[in-house]
Amino acid sequence: MTNPVQILLEKVLQGGQISRDEACWLAGNASVEALCRAAETVTESLAPRRFDMCSIINAKSGACPENCKWCAQSAHSRTQADVYGFVGADVCVEQARYNEAHGVARFSIVTSGRKPDAAMMDGICDAVRQIKAKTGIKVCASLGLLGEAELVRLREAGVERYHCNLETAPSFFSELCTAHAVQDKVETLKAARRVGLEICSGGIFGMGETMAQRIEMAFALKDLEVSSIPVNLLCPIPGTPLEKTPPLPEDEILATIAMFRLIHPRAYLRFAGGRDKLSPDGVRRALRIGVNAAIVGDLLTTIGSSISQDRVLIREAGYELD
Repeated sequence: MTNPVQILLEKVLQGGQISRDEACWLAGNASVEALCRAAETVTESLAPRRFDMCSIINAKSGACPENCKWCAQSAHSRTQADVYGFVGADVCVEQARYNEAHGVARFSIVTSGRKPDAAMMDGICDAVRQIKAKTGIKVCASLGLLGEAELVRLREAGVERYHCNLETAPSFFSELCTAHAVQDKVETLKAARRVGLEICSGGIFGMGETMAQRIEMAFALKDLEVSSIPVNLLCPIPGTPLEKTPPLPEDEILATIAMFRLIHPRAYLRFAGGRDKLSPDGVRRALRIGVNAAIVGDLLTTIGSSISQDRVLIREAGYELD
């Protein structure tokens, strides 16, 4: 009898796409090992083999009026997250130079809040121009829910890619945030693409969603033709509404990454926050089955791994590095 997993694997390897129904069938019927083997084959055959490293600067922190339940920077939560205004161009340039010197190809300016005000946008655009003048690093931005005019300013300053996470499945988002909607994020991403920017969007696993809802998010990203997908694992931060959320089992995390690789065979799946929820062996398996990009260094409100540690793991997994 023909193996259904093998049939769907061959479909992907031959340039086809699995449907949402097929993805849900795989997640519900195939073993974790079978999913991981299939995803590893797709990763080796179709996904980019040059690992893409990026780093971020938390350029404005805390006091965010949005009520996202996962976020330490929400003013609705009582956490120990730092609160400060825009750090300025000099600090952004210094951090960009540091990351470029350590072999990081991309540098993203990230700010808390729904969107920057006019004065902060002026400062961010100035910072981008200085980074482009003084380094060769690619510049990205993650500044919230922007409109076309603001995104045009970023592109003209030198930003190449705009980031805005969907965070979770559209059907689940309102359980986690009511200050804005997934459609607001979708409109921002579509506007970024219209003005000539690349887009980056992913989400957080382990916020109470089902596997079917993770698959729903994967297909929402596919509809947007996102090719850079940050993969976060929830860090239940004390003081947030999700502080007591139990962690996902490691096998479920790996199965989720495998499903994203099967749905997005040629994308960059980018390790972001929460990778410390995996064992060292789990991290290595995640790299083999699909993760071919990462945010390195310190993250927004949780500590990331060191760039040198990441470079060792990346090379061990068989990826190329600059």
